[in-house]
Parts: sequence; structure tokens; C-alpha cells
Amino acid sequence: MSAGAALAEPAVLGHTLDLLLAGSPAAPAWTALCAALIAADLVLDAAAARLTGTVGARSTAWLRRRALARVLAAAPHQAARFPAGDLATRLTAHAAEAGTVPATAAAGAVALLPPLGAVVALCLIDPWTALAFLSGVPVLLALLRAFARDTAAGVGRYQRIQLDLARRLAEALGGARTIAAAGTADRERERILRTLPQLSAEGHLMWRSYGGTVARSSALLPVLLYAVVAVAGFRLAAGALGVGDLVAATRYAALATGLGAATGALAAVVRGRTAARRTCELLALPELRQGTARLPSPRAGGPAPGALDLHDVTVVRGGAPVLHGVTLHLPGGTHAVVVGASGSGKSTLADVAGRLTAPDHGRVLLDGVPLEDLDPAELRREVAYAFARPVLLGGTVGEALALGQSPPPDPGTVRAAARAARADAFVTTLPRGYDTPVADAPLSGGEVQRLGLARAFCRTGRLLVLDDATSSLDTVTAREVDRALADRALADRPLNDRASFGVRPSGERPSGAPRPGTRLTVAHRVTTAARADVVVWLEEGRVRAVGRHRELWQHPDYRAVFAAEPARRHSGAAGREAAGPAGARGGTR
Repeated sequence: MSAGAALAEPAVLGHTLDLLLAGSPAAPAWTALCAALIAADLVLDAAAARLTGTVGARSTAWLRRRALARVLAAAPHQAARFPAGDLATRLTAHAAEAGTVPATAAAGAVALLPPLGAVVALCLIDPWTALAFLSGVPVLLALLRAFARDTAAGVGRYQRIQLDLARRLAEALGGARTIAAAGTADRERERILRTLPQLSAEGHLMWRSYGGTVARSSALLPVLLYAVVAVAGFRLAAGALGVGDLVAATRYAALATGLGAATGALAAVVRGRTAARRTCELLALPELRQGTARLPSPRAGGPAPGALDLHDVTVVRGGAPVLHGVTLHLPGGTHAVVVGASGSGKSTLADVAGRLTAPDHGRVLLDGVPLEDLDPAELRREVAYAFARPVLLGGTVGEALALGQSPPPDPGTVRAAARAARADAFVTTLPRGYDTPVADAPLSGGEVQRLGLARAFCRTGRLLVLDDATSSLDTVTAREVDRALADRALADRPLNDRASFGVRPSGERPSGAPRPGTRLTVAHRVTTAARADVVVWLEEGRVRAVGRHRELWQHPDYRAVFAAEPARRHSGAAGREAAGPAGARGGTR
């Protein structure tokens, strides 16, 4: 509409001028029409600016939501391909620049209508005026084409350097304590800013290209305008044009020179498209497949829920297998401990067991249902995780412990879980107890780990995965946590005064005596392995053996896994404490 008003304005002005010079009684009406067109042009320009901003903001928000949703829907190791600084830059600066493309492209396309319409109008007024303008158009198009080519290459290099700079900065922020301890702040600053001169050079190169194109087009377009005015003047002197035609031709020539304004729009579109490609690389992350199936409800007198089966599971990372042909069966209610040397695949097995990642080959089943077929809400309700380095998400400590549960657990359940994780004592000493904001809670590494355990204990699902989740705890605390998990006497206490870690039918709150769930623990302590029902011994991504700790202890290679602790100190504990169900078995193919 704005472009239409701009195109109509010169013709109406020229015709109104002819009517005024001729003293026509229609002149006042046409004068009013001129005023209306000018006012409409101003209003429509303002509306277009508002619409452009709105479309840009919504496009940016849409792109950010899509990209962030794909990052969160991907397996964690897939999302980790993008370092934190790189990811933040793609989702902020690049997404914002990419979000301007739809509105800028539309505005740029519409901006071509007045110049093209003006050329057509010049042809209608007098073909010679149109020829005078068109004589310089090929030169202008060549300038724009060269500008687009040079800008696209420069913007790509600029954004690559920008991503590298953001990645280095995020790494330094994450390792601030290490840098301070090593006294290498100056060296880190130099490392982070090493590419800044290249960034500056690329930025200057882009703006020189833009400035050169604008300067050349700005020099060419007035020449074309003067040529049109000169030809129109000669045609007026020859009697071929009237005064109104001369005014219209002059204004249409000015509109036609608006082709040069396409330079700015073209530059914005080129930058936005390059940024969009980088943001949309996040959309290429493979989404972790989810299904809609439900787990079968436990049957009275039937097998204990939580049976975990891995069938010929292989996981490949960087072209090499991390897990290779792992086959394992853990009956419901089993406490299994996974041990092995560093790099043997323990954490990968824990990730596969609860579908934080998917195997490249083979299947994982929980109570006979493949994990990839499970409804994601059902999966996360029935599988709880605790990690070696947990991250507390939520406004307050209590909210962090109840994270992800719907409906949220009552405060009594949260506190009971904290007691089982031996976290209640220090949480109650915080300024506002469980209502203390996480950011204001002075917590040690061991305390954060205990809160991570409490968060897992809040869920009463079929499978509890502890991935080295007690590594920062002292031996006494770790033993107390383990005993709390195994204490069946908790079942006799009221729900809000106990840590209930059994199994419930899907979607139901726990009630009555809990049924024991399956526990899969990645551990390095020999005492933890000694108290397990069954030990899964991994070696170079394969199951070396599955059995009771006291049986495996006879093997020197197994004892070497715990070389940090003297063998004689634990051999007696192994014999006294190791016991488990006979149904556990495993192997490889």
C-alpha cells in the first residue's frame, strides 16, 4: 500500500499542477487528493516500520524456540557438539540477525516496486525519459551483484571468528577458578582475544565493501536523475511534454533512483541468511526418538517391576565403539553395580539404561517395553538419575529437588528424600531452609551431590541410575545413603516421613508399602560393589563378567580395578556383605 501511494503521488501531483495552471474547477478536489496521498504515505510508512519490527521479533522467537527445542530433544552427547559459547551465540546474536530476514526480504522486494513502477511511468509519460534512465541500470546491477558476492563471503568469515571467540570466552568463564589458581589470567586473555584483530579486519572489510558500493551507486544515480531531467526539459521545450508531465517525470526519476536503496536491504538479507544457516545447524541435530507406549502395571504375586534388559547394545562415539555387543539382564528389584577402569564405558551404559542416549545397535527394555517406544513422560517418571556433578535447576532448593515432577511432590516427601540423602541437616541451616534461592545457597561439592541424590530419591520409579553419584561423599555418608536405599523398614513409616523408593503404577502417587525398584550404580568404591546384589564388570566396552563381588574378587584383574584401596582391607567385607538374586546374568556377543 505504501509503494502504491508512492507511485500514485507524482502522477496526481503533476495532474493537479496542470489543473491549477489551467484554473480548472476540479483543482481543489485534486489538491485535497494530493494532501490525502501524502498523509497516507506517512501513515503507511509508520505502519510498515511497526510491522517490520513485529515480524522480525516473532521470526526470531520462532527460530529460537525451534532451535532450543531441538537441542533439548537431542541426546546430550549430540548437543555437546556445540560448545556453550558457540550455542549461546547461535541462539542470541545469530538468531536475532536471522529473524530480520523475512521482513527485510519482503521490504526489499516491495522497495523495488516504486523504482520499477517509476520506470514504467516514465515510459508512459515519454519513452525518451525512460531510455535516459535505463542507460545506467546495467552498471548499477553489476555493482549490486559484486556487492552481494563479496558480502556473503565476508559475513561467513566474520561469523566463524565470532563463534570461536564466544567459545573461548565460555571456556575461560567455566574454568575461572583454575585460571586464577594457575595465575594465567594474562595468558588466557591473550588466547581469548587472539582472533580479535581478524574479527576487526573482516568487519572493516565488510563495511568497506558496503561503503564502496553505496558510494559508487550514489554517484551513478544522481547522474541518471539529471539525465532524465535534462531529456524532459528538452521535450518540454519541444512542446512534447507539459509542465505537469515535467514535474511527474522528475519525481518518477527520483523514485527510480531508489534502486540504490536496495544495497542496504541486500546487505541485511545476506548477513541474515548466513546467520540463519548457522542457527539452523542446530535443527539438524538428530532428535532422540520417543514413543507413546506405557509400562505394564505390576501384578500382585508377579515378578518385581523394574526388569532391565540390554540386547546386543553397541554405542559408537567418534567412529569407535564405546560399548560393544553388551547383553545384560537385571531382574526387577536388583541392585547392580557397574565397575571398570576409566574409559571402560560405565557412564555410557548408565546413559543407555535410562535413554539419555540411544544405542547405535541393539535394544534396551524396561519391564519388556523398548525404551524408544515409551512415552517420554512415562519414561522420566519411572527412571530417576543422580550424577557425579549435578546441576541444581529451580528457583529454590525445594523446587530444585522436585524438578520435573508433575504434580510436584508435597514438602514432606521432598524432606524425606533429603533425609535419605543425608542433606536435610545442612538444608535446614540455610537462611530460608528449603525456600532458600539456589543462587544464595553456599553449597560445597559434596552437598550439591547429596542434593542431586535427594532429587533422584523424590521419584519413586522402577529404575534408579546412580552415575558415580556418591564420589564426593565421605565413606560414612556414602554408606548411610546406601543403607537408606536398602532399608525396607522405611515402608512401615508414614509416607511423608520416609524416603519411598519403590515402584508405583504409572501416574499414581505411592501409597502403602513400597515395592523395591531396580538400582544401577556406577561406582569406584569396593564397599559399594561388596553390598550389591550383582556386579557388572566392564572392560574396554564389553562385559568382562557378571556376578557377585566375592566371586569376582578372586580374579586379580578385578581386584586391580580397585587398586586405590588395599585388597586385604576389603576381602573380608566382600565375603560378609556380598549377596544377590540368582537371576542376574550377562554376556557379550
